[in-house]
Amino acid sequence: MTAADRHVDQAPEGVGIPEVPEVPEIPEIPEILLTDPEVMRDPFAVYGRARERSPLARLSAPGFGPMLAVTRHEDARTMLSDPRFVITAGSFMRPDVPEDCVPYMRTMSEMDGTEHARLRRLVSPAFTARRAERFRPRIEPLVARLLDALPGHAENGTVDLLPHFARPLPMDVICELVGIPESDRPRWREYGLTVASVMGPEFTAAVPGIIEGAKAAVARRREEPGDDLLSDLVRAQAEDGDRLDDVELVTLVWHLVLAGQTPANLIANAVEFLLSHPGQLAALREDPSLMPRAVDELTRWCGPVLLSIPRYATEDVELFGTPVRRGEPVTAVVAAANRDPRAFDGPDRFDLTRPAGTPGHLGFAHGPHFCLGASLARVQTEVAITELLRRFPDLAAVPPGEGAGRALDPGTWRLVSLPVTL
Repeated sequence: MTAADRHVDQAPEGVGIPEVPEVPEIPEIPEILLTDPEVMRDPFAVYGRARERSPLARLSAPGFGPMLAVTRHEDARTMLSDPRFVITAGSFMRPDVPEDCVPYMRTMSEMDGTEHARLRRLVSPAFTARRAERFRPRIEPLVARLLDALPGHAENGTVDLLPHFARPLPMDVICELVGIPESDRPRWREYGLTVASVMGPEFTAAVPGIIEGAKAAVARRREEPGDDLLSDLVRAQAEDGDRLDDVELVTLVWHLVLAGQTPANLIANAVEFLLSHPGQLAALREDPSLMPRAVDELTRWCGPVLLSIPRYATEDVELFGTPVRRGEPVTAVVAAANRDPRAFDGPDRFDLTRPAGTPGHLGFAHGPHFCLGASLARVQTEVAITELLRRFPDLAAVPPGEGAGRALDPGTWRLVSLPVTL
């Protein structure tokens, strides 16, 4: 006999029996060890199973405390736009830099609220979808130059697209947009490689040079203004109204340039997927007008972001019956949300004709920290893949066992090499 049954039996005659509210069952929260080889091998499957068990998962790793993770699409969107969950300096691994570099280390990514909104408002006009499309003619020659050089990098008929195409292209594009002089771009490529490959002593050692490079770029554009973002921001400093101060401008320059290299992983993942799925590749070759939709679907399907940047609770809250204390981190499992059957029809099917934006994937995040350069990333990925396939109609992946290798990174789905034959 249940407690409710006993209550009914003992109730005096004529006294109404209150309904016992039904308490929703809270599913057991799956525990995921981020260093598990299965997570490294197929994170989409591991995170997907967790999503179907519960709207939350608990992530951990040696030396890394447990962190709650939202697994489902709509819930992830809600958390990423909830002002009670914010990005802070604790969301990133900040290097121990010299004292004179410290003022330049707090980037827009670490800000929230009115401070973040102000900087984003000042910079975002350069990153609209319309501006990105107008920038396409300046991306095309950058792509062509790298493709011209590809055959010269081949060894025994094989060339690695990662260091010779996918990685340098986004750096060249963001340097062109921001206004880094051509002569300085090789140095920024080296900085970008350091940041992309390590976050240890090598990055710390590179920081003073990165800051000095940003200062030099600002000084150069004050002397020689051009048709670029940095020149626009420098001109705005001389006008009345809200504008960036010198520290904000230098910080913005180095952060935009280094953050702007992130489409490298999307381009590489997309090329690897298409070369291993000849039917999809043939359909795209046959109808290049599908490219914008294909890039959106590729971002959903094999985008590099597996987990969002952690957000920290600004107050005690509850997620699906689980308490989150103030100061505790929460992340969104983008890899699970982007294949959520509650949001996408046939989510485990790659579909070149899937309508874009219904609903939107989370490959570029969501909410106040939606990727500023999303439109630019889409356009340069479209140009890169279109021209690569057009220039090399016999492009093929190398035989299995000799092909692309992936980084052991539970937060990012990225390649360490992409060898192909031209």
